[in-house]
Amino acid sequence: MSGTIINFVAILVGGFIGLLLGSKLAERVKKTVISGLGLFTLVYGVSLFLKTSNSLIVLGSILIGILLGEWWKIEEGLEKLAVWLELKFNKGEGSGGKERFIKGFLTTTLLFCIGPMAILGSIENGLTGSINTLVVKSILDGFAAMAFASSLGVGVLFSSLTVLIYQGSISLLAAQVQSFVSTDMMNELTAAGGIILVAIAVSSLLEIKKIRTASFLPALLVAPLIVWILTLL
Repeated sequence: MSGTIINFVAILVGGFIGLLLGSKLAERVKKTVISGLGLFTLVYGVSLFLKTSNSLIVLGSILIGILLGEWWKIEEGLEKLAVWLELKFNKGEGSGGKERFIKGFLTTTLLFCIGPMAILGSIENGLTGSINTLVVKSILDGFAAMAFASSLGVGVLFSSLTVLIYQGSISLLAAQVQSFVSTDMMNELTAAGGIILVAIAVSSLLEIKKIRTASFLPALLVAPLIVWILTLL
């Protein structure tokens, strides 16, 4: 879990720096930085989708994932967690501060946990002890946390806890995951993750259209499951 701990610390450090810079940056600069990150996330998500070898598998995983996500009320669950954290650690900021906290927590939690680097890096760290992939991810996440915290506030820092639990769990279960997951499964999982990143860019970063992005998350489990079922057939 050493790579995940580095990632955890990088987000905290970047977030704290962002909070310190926040009051010194003009609002137009903050908005432009978020827009830049949104465009990068959009293009990066598209590049991940292009890794698919069967777009119908990705489509099926997204649709089934959304149905499961809405059934399990994942969006509401994350929002309740964000509200609880906001009440505990961000008192006295008013309704505007509350909305900013929740948006910062949800946006960065999804952004930092979705993508091949989070999954592959955690598996690599758990199996071989190598931290190379997660160190690169930590640098990227640190700078992203700095930019987001300067605009969205302290909620960004709490996404580091989600990263610690999420990536740490994958590293601890790496041996079992590696024995089951094939290259095709990872490619379709990555492509589904790309769709979710595009949704994050459109909804939270570029604010083009509100999308219940957290409800897409089960697609990351459904995509490799569909590939496995097809191989049996």
